[in-house]
This record gives sequence, structure tokens and C-alpha cells, in this order.
Amino acid sequence: MTLPTEFEDWAHGIQSRMEDALAQHLPSAEIVPLRLHEAMRYAVLGGGKRVRPLLAFAAGEVARANADRVAVAACAVELIHAYSLVHDDMPCMDDDVLRRGKPTVHVEFDEATALLVGDSLQSLAFQLLAQYPLADDAHKQLEMVTLLAVAAGSRGMAGGQAIDLASVGQALTLPELELMHIHKTGALIRASVMLGALCGRLSEKDVARLDRFARFIGLAFQVVDDVLDEEASTATLGKTAGKDAEQNKPTYVSLLGLEKARTLALELREDAVSAIKHFGDKARRLHEIADFIVLRKF
Repeated sequence: MTLPTEFEDWAHGIQSRMEDALAQHLPSAEIVPLRLHEAMRYAVLGGGKRVRPLLAFAAGEVARANADRVAVAACAVELIHAYSLVHDDMPCMDDDVLRRGKPTVHVEFDEATALLVGDSLQSLAFQLLAQYPLADDAHKQLEMVTLLAVAAGSRGMAGGQAIDLASVGQALTLPELELMHIHKTGALIRASVMLGALCGRLSEKDVARLDRFARFIGLAFQVVDDVLDEEASTATLGKTAGKDAEQNKPTYVSLLGLEKARTLALELREDAVSAIKHFGDKARRLHEIADFIVLRKF
């Protein structure tokens, strides 16, 4: 299936806007400490598909949110995502040397700097959520801060990474694997959708519909990642291919095989799209992103 050119143009527009916004919100490399700020910009700028910001903007369209508000919320999520990649690549975690087609931060700089980059990107994300008016009332904005904090912490992404590290060499069941990725990958994808939606106005039922979409598409994202790790080359992925198999990590491919993993991704896509049928054409971008996530080749 080929994605419509209009969607590609929209996505490129969001990606370009995010590059500018992130460059604006990150400290200048000319501000002390120079090396840390240079490394932060190296970690964030000039790479990545910006899937999480795309989801935030698409959900914001459903909620008729102000685009400037969504851009700040999307920056916060992307900064958390970038910090997680920096830390995941370090020798104490996945020990990888390539990310987005260039040396990982600890390779380009050093391990101590990489650690501080991750810490600094995380704190900057919450600074943005607190510094800019993103909702019509303070309680709603506090909800947004809490949502991202939970998604990034031990009940979300960090907790999923802990489960992942503890699962190396283990034979997990499908529910156990799903639990790991609901935390590790799905939590931040869900936060992207929810923060975009909370920048606008929706009923509780409609927020729940978006939440359901986000949970399904978050799992689908990881299933496809596992398939690509098995099939695609390092040059195509921009990161080391086959690393999960090499490290004996449980994946959807190792548990189900390639064909069943592909089928599962398609089923999750259908579940996600079904969750947002109620919104009609307002959810067109979310529908297109679901297609992009599941049908992508890199």
C-alpha cells in the first residue's frame, strides 16, 4: 500500500516544524557547558522519523488544539524519546555504536557526557511542559505533566527497559512480551497521542477512544520494529540490524516467527483504526500514521 502524497507532505511539514522547534528549545552549543549542549543537540537534531510528534499533531487535529501548543508538547515527548535512545545505546544497556545513521552519543563524545545528555534532555522536557501555557486551566496542564512523567518512569518506559534487560535469554509468553512493550515502547507513544489531545478539548469518551487507538498502535509499532530488525539492513535502519537476535532478546519474531508477527501487526492496525472510526475524517491523519507505522520499510 502506498501512502498518499498529501500525507507525506503533511508529515514532512510537521517534521520540519519540529526540527525548528527542537533547535529553538535546546540550549545553544555556544552556552556553557559547551560540550554538554553540543552533545544534546547532536542527540536530538538531524534525524529520526518524529513519529511521536506526528501522533501528537494528528491527535491535536481531532481535538481542534492550537498547533503552537501541540508543538511544545510534541517537543517534550521527543526529548524524552531522545534521552531514552542515548541511555539505551550506552555500554551498560544495549551497548550500540550506531543510531540514526551516525555514531551514538557515547561513541561520538564519551560515556559520562552521554549520561548527562540523557539526564538533561529529560529535565528539559518537563521544563517545557511547565513553562508554556498548553491548556486552558492549570489542572489540565498538571495532568499533562503527570501523564508524561508516568510514561517515562518505572511504570512506563524505564520500567519496560528494566523488564527487557531482565528478559535476555528468557522464553517469554506473548502476554509477558506485550506487558514489556506496553511499558517500554507503548507508554511514550500513548503519551504522544494523549498530550496532543489534551492541548485541545474533547469529551472523556473521545479521550478514551484516542487512548485505545494509542495502545494498539504502540504495540503495532514494536511488532514492526522486531520484524525490521530481522529483515532490514543496518544501512536501511540507521542502527545496528539483528542486535536483538545477537543479544538473545525475546521479540515478536522470535516468539511468533516472521509471518505471524506481520499478521499480528496488521491486526493491531485494524484494532487501532476501529477505535477512532467515531471521529470520521477528523482522524484521517491518525489513520494514515497507523498505515505508515505498520507498512513502513525502515
